[in-house]
Amino acid sequence: MSRSVAGVPRGPAGRIRAVIADVDGTLTDRSRRLDPEAIDVVRALEDRGVPIILATGNVLPIALALYRSLGLSGPIIAENGGLVYSRIDGVDRVRRRCDRKIALRALRRLRSEGVMATPLFTDRWRETEVAIEPTASLRRIRAALRGLDLLVESTGYAIHLMDPRGGKLAALSEALPEAGLSLAECVALGDGDNDASMLRAAGTSVSFPSGSPRARRAARLVTRRGYAAGFVEGIIRVGLLPSAEHRTVGRNARG
Repeated sequence: MSRSVAGVPRGPAGRIRAVIADVDGTLTDRSRRLDPEAIDVVRALEDRGVPIILATGNVLPIALALYRSLGLSGPIIAENGGLVYSRIDGVDRVRRRCDRKIALRALRRLRSEGVMATPLFTDRWRETEVAIEPTASLRRIRAALRGLDLLVESTGYAIHLMDPRGGKLAALSEALPEAGLSLAECVALGDGDNDASMLRAAGTSVSFPSGSPRARRAARLVTRRGYAAGFVEGIIRVGLLPSAEHRTVGRNARG
Protein backbone atom coordinates (compact mmCIF):
# COMPACT_ATOMS: atom_id res chain seq x y z
CA MET A 1 0.00 0.00 0.00
CA SER A 2 1.54 3.34 -0.99
CA ARG A 3 1.93 6.06 1.63
CA SER A 4 2.20 9.77 1.05
CA VAL A 5 4.53 12.39 2.48
CA ALA A 6 3.64 16.04 1.94
CA GLY A 7 0.95 14.86 -0.47
CA VAL A 8 3.42 12.92 -2.65
CA PRO A 9 2.64 9.27 -3.44
CA ARG A 10 5.38 7.00 -2.10
CA GLY A 11 6.58 3.59 -3.19
CA PRO A 12 6.16 0.43 -1.14
CA ALA A 13 9.56 0.65 0.57
CA GLY A 14 8.55 3.70 2.63
CA ARG A 15 11.57 5.77 3.70
CA ILE A 16 13.61 7.39 0.94
CA ARG A 17 17.25 6.31 1.29
CA ALA A 18 18.85 7.88 -1.81
CA VAL A 19 18.36 10.54 -4.48
CA ILE A 20 18.76 9.93 -8.21
CA ALA A 21 19.33 13.25 -9.97
CA ASP A 22 19.58 14.15 -13.62
CA VAL A 23 22.01 17.05 -14.18
CA ASP A 24 21.14 19.40 -17.07
CA GLY A 25 17.80 21.05 -16.39
CA THR A 26 17.60 19.46 -12.93
CA LEU A 27 20.62 20.75 -11.02
CA THR A 28 21.02 23.66 -13.41
CA ASP A 29 19.04 26.72 -14.42
CA ARG A 30 17.58 27.49 -17.84
CA SER A 31 21.08 28.40 -19.12
CA ARG A 32 22.59 25.09 -17.86
CA ARG A 33 24.46 26.84 -15.06
CA LEU A 34 24.71 24.94 -11.78
CA ASP A 35 22.31 26.44 -9.27
CA PRO A 36 23.89 27.42 -5.90
CA GLU A 37 20.77 26.51 -3.92
CA ALA A 38 20.61 23.08 -5.55
CA ILE A 39 24.28 22.56 -4.71
CA ASP A 40 23.54 23.42 -1.06
CA VAL A 41 20.70 20.88 -1.04
CA VAL A 42 22.91 18.16 -2.54
CA ARG A 43 25.62 18.79 0.05
CA ALA A 44 23.12 18.90 2.90
CA LEU A 45 21.67 15.55 1.83
CA GLU A 46 25.10 13.93 1.64
CA ASP A 47 25.92 15.34 5.08
CA ARG A 48 22.76 13.64 6.38
CA GLY A 49 23.86 10.31 4.90
CA VAL A 50 21.54 10.40 1.86
CA PRO A 51 23.66 9.47 -1.18
CA ILE A 52 23.21 11.36 -4.44
CA ILE A 53 23.30 9.26 -7.60
CA LEU A 54 23.93 11.24 -10.78
CA ALA A 55 22.06 9.85 -13.81
CA THR A 56 22.99 11.91 -16.84
CA GLY A 57 23.23 11.82 -20.60
CA ASN A 58 26.50 13.69 -20.28
CA VAL A 59 29.96 12.16 -20.54
CA LEU A 60 31.68 10.62 -17.54
CA PRO A 61 34.48 13.24 -17.23
CA ILE A 62 31.89 15.99 -16.67
CA ALA A 63 29.80 13.88 -14.28
CA LEU A 64 32.89 12.77 -12.37
CA ALA A 65 34.04 16.38 -11.93
CA LEU A 66 30.64 17.18 -10.37
CA TYR A 67 30.78 14.04 -8.23
CA ARG A 68 34.17 14.97 -6.76
CA SER A 69 33.64 18.72 -6.39
CA LEU A 70 30.25 18.21 -4.68
CA GLY A 71 31.45 15.38 -2.45
CA LEU A 72 28.96 12.79 -3.68
CA SER A 73 28.95 9.14 -2.65
CA GLY A 74 26.50 7.31 -4.92
CA PRO A 75 27.32 5.68 -8.26
CA ILE A 76 27.24 7.64 -11.53
CA ILE A 77 25.15 6.69 -14.52
CA ALA A 78 26.72 8.47 -17.52
CA GLU A 79 26.01 8.50 -21.26
CA ASN A 80 22.36 7.61 -20.63
CA GLY A 81 23.26 4.34 -19.01
CA GLY A 82 26.15 3.40 -21.27
CA LEU A 83 28.63 3.76 -18.42
CA VAL A 84 28.34 3.02 -14.70
CA TYR A 85 30.95 4.49 -12.35
CA SER A 86 31.38 3.55 -8.71
CA ARG A 87 34.06 3.92 -6.08
CA ILE A 88 34.39 0.78 -3.97
CA ASP A 89 36.95 0.39 -1.18
CA GLY A 90 38.83 3.42 -2.52
CA VAL A 91 39.05 2.02 -6.05
CA ASP A 92 37.45 3.75 -9.07
CA ARG A 93 35.49 1.29 -11.22
CA VAL A 94 33.86 1.88 -14.58
CA ARG A 95 31.63 -0.62 -16.36
CA ARG A 96 30.91 -0.15 -20.05
CA ARG A 97 27.40 -1.48 -20.75
CA CYS A 98 26.97 -0.57 -24.41
CA ASP A 99 28.77 -0.91 -27.73
CA ARG A 100 29.47 2.42 -29.45
CA LYS A 101 29.79 0.71 -32.85
CA ILE A 102 25.99 0.40 -32.92
CA ALA A 103 25.58 4.16 -32.47
CA LEU A 104 28.27 4.96 -35.05
CA ARG A 105 26.49 2.71 -37.56
CA ALA A 106 23.31 4.69 -36.90
CA LEU A 107 25.15 7.98 -37.43
CA ARG A 108 26.37 6.75 -40.82
CA ARG A 109 22.82 5.74 -41.73
CA LEU A 110 21.51 9.21 -40.88
CA ARG A 111 24.11 10.87 -43.05
CA SER A 112 23.43 8.50 -45.94
CA GLU A 113 19.72 9.40 -45.66
CA GLY A 114 20.53 13.11 -45.88
CA VAL A 115 19.66 13.87 -42.27
CA MET A 116 21.78 16.61 -40.72
CA ALA A 117 23.56 14.84 -37.84
CA THR A 118 26.27 16.84 -36.09
CA PRO A 119 27.81 15.18 -33.02
CA LEU A 120 28.13 17.29 -29.90
CA PHE A 121 31.52 18.70 -28.99
CA THR A 122 31.58 16.31 -26.02
CA ASP A 123 31.34 13.30 -28.33
CA ARG A 124 35.14 13.18 -28.38
CA TRP A 125 34.86 11.75 -24.86
CA ARG A 126 31.91 9.41 -25.40
CA GLU A 127 32.63 5.72 -25.11
CA THR A 128 29.26 4.03 -25.63
CA GLU A 129 26.89 6.23 -27.66
CA VAL A 130 26.63 9.16 -30.07
CA ALA A 131 24.89 12.40 -29.13
CA ILE A 132 23.91 14.76 -31.93
CA GLU A 133 22.68 18.33 -32.09
CA PRO A 134 18.86 18.49 -32.22
CA THR A 135 18.87 20.08 -35.69
CA ALA A 136 16.53 17.43 -37.14
CA SER A 137 13.29 16.31 -35.57
CA LEU A 138 13.24 13.21 -33.43
CA ARG A 139 10.51 11.80 -35.68
CA ARG A 140 12.63 12.20 -38.81
CA ILE A 141 15.67 10.64 -37.14
CA ARG A 142 13.66 7.64 -35.96
CA ALA A 143 12.16 7.21 -39.43
CA ALA A 144 15.63 7.24 -41.03
CA LEU A 145 16.85 4.63 -38.53
CA ARG A 146 13.85 2.32 -38.89
CA GLY A 147 14.93 -1.32 -38.93
CA LEU A 148 18.05 -0.84 -36.79
CA ASP A 149 18.12 -2.35 -33.31
CA LEU A 150 18.74 0.94 -31.58
CA LEU A 151 17.58 3.19 -28.75
CA VAL A 152 16.98 6.83 -29.75
CA GLU A 153 16.18 9.29 -26.97
CA SER A 154 15.97 13.05 -26.55
CA THR A 155 17.25 14.93 -23.53
CA GLY A 156 15.97 18.27 -24.77
CA TYR A 157 19.60 19.31 -25.29
CA ALA A 158 20.65 16.55 -27.70
CA ILE A 159 19.43 13.37 -29.39
CA HIS A 160 21.21 10.23 -28.26
CA LEU A 161 21.82 7.15 -30.41
CA MET A 162 22.42 4.09 -28.25
CA ASP A 163 22.83 0.38 -28.10
CA PRO A 164 19.39 -0.99 -27.04
CA ARG A 165 20.98 -2.09 -23.75
CA GLY A 166 21.32 1.59 -22.83
CA GLY A 167 19.00 3.82 -20.86
CA LYS A 168 19.19 5.20 -17.34
CA LEU A 169 16.73 2.70 -15.90
CA ALA A 170 18.62 -0.34 -17.18
CA ALA A 171 21.88 0.99 -15.72
CA LEU A 172 20.26 1.89 -12.39
CA SER A 173 18.77 -1.59 -12.14
CA GLU A 174 22.33 -2.94 -12.17
CA ALA A 175 24.08 -0.24 -10.13
CA LEU A 176 21.66 0.21 -7.23
CA PRO A 177 21.74 -3.36 -5.86
CA GLU A 178 25.55 -3.15 -5.84
CA ALA A 179 25.17 -0.09 -3.59
CA GLY A 180 22.68 -1.88 -1.33
CA LEU A 181 19.73 0.12 -2.70
CA SER A 182 16.57 -0.47 -4.70
CA LEU A 183 14.60 1.84 -6.96
CA ALA A 184 11.69 1.65 -4.53
CA GLU A 185 13.89 3.31 -1.90
CA CYS A 186 14.91 6.22 -4.14
CA VAL A 187 13.45 9.50 -5.24
CA ALA A 188 14.30 10.24 -8.88
CA LEU A 189 14.28 13.78 -10.27
CA GLY A 190 14.55 14.61 -13.97
CA ASP A 191 13.19 16.64 -16.84
CA GLY A 192 13.85 14.84 -20.13
CA ASP A 193 12.30 12.09 -22.22
CA ASN A 194 15.33 9.99 -21.31
CA ASP A 195 14.34 10.31 -17.63
CA ALA A 196 10.78 9.03 -18.09
CA SER A 197 11.46 5.33 -17.51
CA MET A 198 13.40 5.91 -14.29
CA LEU A 199 10.75 8.35 -13.07
CA ARG A 200 8.04 5.72 -13.58
CA ALA A 201 10.08 2.99 -11.85
CA ALA A 202 11.34 4.88 -8.79
CA GLY A 203 9.50 4.68 -5.47
CA THR A 204 9.08 8.48 -5.57
CA SER A 205 9.65 10.71 -8.59
CA VAL A 206 9.69 14.41 -9.37
CA SER A 207 9.66 16.47 -12.55
CA PHE A 208 9.17 20.15 -13.25
CA PRO A 209 7.07 22.53 -15.37
CA SER A 210 10.23 22.95 -17.46
CA GLY A 211 10.37 19.19 -18.09
CA SER A 212 9.20 17.41 -21.22
CA PRO A 213 5.60 16.17 -21.43
CA ARG A 214 6.82 12.57 -21.13
CA ALA A 215 8.84 13.34 -18.00
CA ARG A 216 5.92 15.17 -16.38
CA ARG A 217 3.51 12.33 -17.13
CA ALA A 218 5.94 9.77 -15.68
CA ALA A 219 6.56 11.64 -12.40
CA ARG A 220 4.44 11.25 -9.29
CA LEU A 221 5.02 14.93 -8.42
CA VAL A 222 5.37 17.93 -10.73
CA THR A 223 6.69 20.94 -8.84
CA ARG A 224 5.48 24.51 -9.16
CA ARG A 225 8.98 25.83 -9.93
CA GLY A 226 11.13 24.83 -12.90
CA TYR A 227 14.70 23.66 -13.42
CA ALA A 228 16.96 23.53 -10.32
CA ALA A 229 14.46 25.54 -8.27
CA GLY A 230 12.07 22.64 -8.87
CA PHE A 231 14.72 20.19 -7.69
CA VAL A 232 14.99 22.10 -4.40
CA GLU A 233 11.21 22.27 -4.07
CA GLY A 234 10.87 18.57 -4.81
CA ILE A 235 13.43 17.53 -2.21
CA ILE A 236 11.63 19.60 0.41
CA ARG A 237 8.16 18.37 -0.57
CA VAL A 238 9.10 14.69 -0.33
CA GLY A 239 10.30 15.36 3.21
CA LEU A 240 14.06 14.87 2.81
CA LEU A 241 15.00 18.34 4.10
CA PRO A 242 13.24 21.03 6.14
CA SER A 243 12.75 24.09 3.99
CA ALA A 244 15.56 26.15 5.56
CA GLU A 245 18.15 23.54 6.55
CA HIS A 246 20.05 23.46 3.26
CA ARG A 247 20.58 27.23 3.41
CA THR A 248 22.28 26.91 6.80
CA VAL A 249 24.48 24.07 5.55
CA GLY A 250 25.42 26.06 2.46
CA ARG A 251 26.34 29.17 4.44
CA ASN A 252 28.48 27.13 6.86
CA ALA A 253 30.25 25.34 4.01
CA ARG A 254 31.05 28.59 2.22
CA GLY A 255 32.13 30.31 5.44
